[in-house]
Amino acid sequence: MGHGVPPIQQALDHGIRPSLSADVETEIPSEFFTQMRAVFTLQRILLLARQRAGETTLPNLLTVCEVIEFATIEGAKANRLDQKIDTLTPGQEADIIMLRMDQINIRPVNNVYGAIVLGMDTSNVGTVFIGGRVRKSKGKLVGVDLNRVSRLAHQSRDYIVAKAGWPQTGFGGYLPGH
Repeated sequence: MGHGVPPIQQALDHGIRPSLSADVETEIPSEFFTQMRAVFTLQRILLLARQRAGETTLPNLLTVCEVIEFATIEGAKANRLDQKIDTLTPGQEADIIMLRMDQINIRPVNNVYGAIVLGMDTSNVGTVFIGGRVRKSKGKLVGVDLNRVSRLAHQSRDYIVAKAGWPQTGFGGYLPGH
């Protein structure tokens, strides 16, 4: 989309703790595992390039714990919700995501925080509580008619691409501007 390189290190250099989010799901997945890995890797790539260019006074490399903070508490702070949802404290609201540590993609777990940032994906999300209600259990969404959601998504896509006049591919997708 032409936004350029996210200014993670510049923010850190100015004492700003960034938060992670997605507002354009067509550009980057809205799930946080990819975002955490991208931020962690990007900062290392950029610092390594500076080191190879001869710079000797470099900032510290991000830790996996810091990246998890960017995906959690820093988002709450950025939205001024940290006093309301900061910790698991009686009386505070909390969304809880319980991650599965028994999946093959992270075995053996040597460092929990490293496993979350560098190894996990959405298949590791086992249970989710939002506002005290179970929304996902045993890896499955609760109370969601996925067939209906899928049908509506396909109908919406088909309507839009028909209006745009895009040809359909043999794979069921469409080729915009083709």
